[in-house]
Amino acid sequence: MKIKLIYRIIIFYLIAITLSNIFRFDIFNIRDLTSELHPSVFTLLIILEGIGVLLGALIAIQLMKKVKASSMSLFGTSRTRSLLLFILPITVFTIVGINNENEMNSNIYGFISGLGIFIYCIFEEYGWRGYLQDELSELKSWKRYLLIGFLWYLWHLPFLSNTDIVGNLTFLGMMIFGSWGIGQIAIATKSITACAAFHFVVNIFTVNQLLKKGFDGNLKWVAIGIILTLSIIIVNKWSKLAEKTNVNNV
Repeated sequence: MKIKLIYRIIIFYLIAITLSNIFRFDIFNIRDLTSELHPSVFTLLIILEGIGVLLGALIAIQLMKKVKASSMSLFGTSRTRSLLLFILPITVFTIVGINNENEMNSNIYGFISGLGIFIYCIFEEYGWRGYLQDELSELKSWKRYLLIGFLWYLWHLPFLSNTDIVGNLTFLGMMIFGSWGIGQIAIATKSITACAAFHFVVNIFTVNQLLKKGFDGNLKWVAIGIILTLSIIIVNKWSKLAEKTNVNNV
């Protein structure tokens, strides 16, 4: 059983780190070839950086199902709340507007970049929470989040572009803390979309490539504040409702 578990994780991780980094490091020079095309094409390329995690997860989940059923799904225990969490950050980005190098209307670009980032986050969350957290569910929580955080950090290969030890340790700490925080969302909602909503906020902090010029003034912190506050309120009510349902079913 342990050998098969390790085998599944290796398959997931090899696919995730290989395919995703083909697009992250632009091995085939796709960005230059498409530089004259509509900005939405560049958005698609950014989304594809998460494709390895998604495909690796989908394959590993199918293998895992021979042993146990996955507890996670796209909408979890509430389609309505998942859709609210999907719409929320995209709406905020559309309203506040995002500056961009293409001189596109900031509100339109806000919608395009918001949608692109959220889809990208869903791709990642299928792997880290949708598959790996489920796969490692029998481990003690601190071991589980430590391992997921480390693999999440390593998948980004940050040390290739930044050799600063303190910077890398800080990023590793963020990934471990994020694994714990988003992991709690996964436990409460069973929703990959809900996890992606909080992953979205992490992407704003780390300056996603779609947000290079980003926000005017303090709009970045306004956007983070609105998205994070409303997301916490939605998940908190969701979690309380789930607890009541479980009590009534006992």
